Amino acid sequence: MQDRNFDDLAEKFSQNIYGTTKGMVRQAILWDELEAILPTLGTDPLRVLDAGGGLGQISSGLAQRGHQILLCDLSAEMLRRAQQHADAQDVSHNMQFRQIAVQQVGEHLDTPVDLVLFHAVLEWVAEPEKALQALFDALRPGGVMSLMFFNRHSLVFRNLTLGNFGYLRVNMAKQKKRSLSPDYPRDPEDVYRWLTACGFDIEQRTGVRVFSDYMKAPPADGGGDASILEMERRYCRQEPFLSLGRYIHVTARKPGQKDEL
Repeated sequence: MQDRNFDDLAEKFSQNIYGTTKGMVRQAILWDELEAILPTLGTDPLRVLDAGGGLGQISSGLAQRGHQILLCDLSAEMLRRAQQHADAQDVSHNMQFRQIAVQQVGEHLDTPVDLVLFHAVLEWVAEPEKALQALFDALRPGGVMSLMFFNRHSLVFRNLTLGNFGYLRVNMAKQKKRSLSPDYPRDPEDVYRWLTACGFDIEQRTGVRVFSDYMKAPPADGGGDASILEMERRYCRQEPFLSLGRYIHVTARKPGQKDEL
């Protein structure tokens, strides 16, 4: 088993993930979570590691605020696009781009970081516990990992609603290698257990797209994307909706305090 390199899927990823209502909701909920995390990390410019950062939309936004970003990815094509995006946003001076695996990040850091972004990567990693441990080690005491992973429960429920019983009977075995369907959808309880085993304290859990992926028709009130986002925000931190999110975001903190705080 090996981690997924997105060189061959970069264009498809860009169009299907970010250029859609789904992408809009995903970005909005992530920013909601980060707006809650950032004030807990101090007022100085933060050292941020975007592990498996892809196109770098979130990290470019943080760079616009003056934070210092190291974006790493296995894919040279993703890094090229992330650099291009950063150039267009005029934030390249606050960003570095390196083609390295998540498990190797510690070898490329001079000092521990304040914040790790690990968004939609865990479901592509063959050895998730090793990846999470490497990111725990990369954080300074009191630092936070913003983790978002693809939720296996959502995939099961979606296929139940579509009547794809044959697919479920073969345990949702992936058939197309060039599909954006993740290689390793994660059971949330496994992820929470892995985080705790590494030493993280789980502070917050939030569902990302807790209902909109299941919709067959646009909102009846005609509110479009704004209405969808309103309802996603209303229910994303409530059970049972949280655990049905296509993704789940976890705020996980490394115990301890930053010396200068």
